[in-house]
Amino acid sequence: MQFCDLKKQYNEYKTEIDAAIASVIDRTAFINGPDINEIEKELADFGGIKHAVACSSGSDAISLALSAKNIEAGDEVICPAFTFIATGTMIAVLGAKPVFVDVDPVTFNLDPEKIEAKITDKTKGIIAVSLYGQCADFDKINAIAKKHGLWVLEDAAQSFGAVYKGKKSSALTDISTTSFFPAKPLGCYGDAGAIFTNDDNVAEKLAMLRNHGQEKRYYHKMVGVNGRMDTLQAAIIRVKLKHFPAEILERKRVADAYSKALKGIVDTPQVLEGNESVWAQYTIRLDKRDALREHLAKYDIPTAVHYPMPLPQQEAFAYLKQGNNFPVSNRLSERVLSLPMHPFLTQEEITFVTDKIKEFIHG
Repeated sequence: MQFCDLKKQYNEYKTEIDAAIASVIDRTAFINGPDINEIEKELADFGGIKHAVACSSGSDAISLALSAKNIEAGDEVICPAFTFIATGTMIAVLGAKPVFVDVDPVTFNLDPEKIEAKITDKTKGIIAVSLYGQCADFDKINAIAKKHGLWVLEDAAQSFGAVYKGKKSSALTDISTTSFFPAKPLGCYGDAGAIFTNDDNVAEKLAMLRNHGQEKRYYHKMVGVNGRMDTLQAAIIRVKLKHFPAEILERKRVADAYSKALKGIVDTPQVLEGNESVWAQYTIRLDKRDALREHLAKYDIPTAVHYPMPLPQQEAFAYLKQGNNFPVSNRLSERVLSLPMHPFLTQEEITFVTDKIKEFIHG
């Protein structure tokens, strides 16, 4: 059993993926090939947003988005305490200060009730991660931002394809980002990402920033980086995007089966009314997390801990001295356990996993 079975997925779409790769190689259009423009159009159409700007990774997507919003040294950006480290480090890389806020105990996303206490005259924006595939509470977060004159960035690295009150993740905020890391719900075969916006000027700026600040070849309007998406990755994503809606339904099938079997056994994920999760992870919670993980490993059942240490406690952020007053994040880091999740899990495999969990709980 695989935690995320990319080989099974490849075999399912092998003919299409091989043809897409061969086409790029045949044209030798490895950088800025025609698939880049096409995937940008297709991603924007899928997300219901005007512009998608392809780039080299989900982390670079955040950095580019922050640069497009003119973040610089001395600025502050609010972000969740419980998430992958890239959300915080991309702020710090630009010389700004990540200001951590605790998360909601149900969705594990940025808690709107705790944001305003962290806003200062140096705060420029809010990054809200849509963790594990479920969107954050953007009505409340956007309202707080509007009140204080801030922008909001949705980090949709785990939620591209999810729905919040009838709108797609990535079309909910001023600017948003996603990742196509191989294990994401929509993944490529390396690193790649994208930034989304309805603002024509921001989209134009992003396109230059990701390509050395270049307005036209060898003429550089601003200082930029090499943040382009490889054409091979774009071609692979284009194939997978065609199958993505069907895969989202299959991920929901897996999640529903897990929840039905584990109800009352462990704490299972809750999707709030108005939300449709894309189920990047299926993450349970229990006090004897590490012991269960060892038990499942005996039966070759892979698991993962997303995440074992909140960001404020990471050594990389020790210089910020933001304390340890993040009770929900701290508790989650001790209790979360992600189970195998992908569209190709069979009911037999799901039953095997849940039976072993019940075996552990009941002794």
